[in-house]
Amino acid sequence: MRGSPLFLCLFSMSCWVNLMPTAGDKIFHFGACRVSMSMTEIRAGFTAIKANIQSRDPIRTLSILSHPQSLHKVKSSDRCCITHHLFTFYVDKVFKHCRTEDSFVNRKISSIANSFLSARRKLGQCREQNNCVCGEESTEKFKQILANYEGLNVTSAAMKSLGELDILLDWMEKSR
Repeated sequence: MRGSPLFLCLFSMSCWVNLMPTAGDKIFHFGACRVSMSMTEIRAGFTAIKANIQSRDPIRTLSILSHPQSLHKVKSSDRCCITHHLFTFYVDKVFKHCRTEDSFVNRKISSIANSFLSARRKLGQCREQNNCVCGEESTEKFKQILANYEGLNVTSAAMKSLGELDILLDWMEKSR
């Protein structure tokens, strides 16, 4: 058992390093959960394709995420739940259906999708550990987002949702 203290020290250090954000990452607090994300990378990727994506939106009078204040009304205790739902929504519904003829745009979408997938996985693990339960408010808000999305054809809804990504990113940064 002479190697035990060294093993314990190395194991502790590796866990600590895995929990530390990397350069450019920000730590977001979603209820009881903390998730680090490279918001700079996500914003840069989105900014590079925003005009292209938004130009593909044929219906400018409707919003999927509604207006920014609607997310701001979610209680802090429900942020973990609604954020997990939104990450899942973007990974499972939006990014899958946002393909263009432009390989640069597709690479940026893929990069953002990978960031969301990683954050969703971290948030999901935290939700399980903390037994986060969705409140009525976050459930209703997410149902409204889904209804807005499902009211359009898949491609239009996906492009519109991706074009509104800045609404979600702004909300995340304000709720840090």
